[in-house]
Amino acid sequence: MTTRIDQIRARLVETFAPEACQLEDESALHAGHAGAASGVGHFRLFIVAEQFEKQSRINRHRLVYDCLSDMMHKDIHALAITALAPSEI
Repeated sequence: MTTRIDQIRARLVETFAPEACQLEDESALHAGHAGAASGVGHFRLFIVAEQFEKQSRINRHRLVYDCLSDMMHKDIHALAITALAPSEI
């Protein structure tokens, strides 16, 4: 059985072929929050990928959100993103 976090990670890896991709499920920290009540998750992402080179922070976040667009609000309530280019690590 594939978990939600596995599905998100697989999508990110397929799209960005990242040098690093750490995804944490922080849903338990948000128990009682309105978004958590519906069963969708809270996640924290650290990703390093070539596609982020020379992109603004906003554009990097847009790329990640575009990658996961069909999962937003259905599987993902909140996503904290740290997206870096390889030259930044």
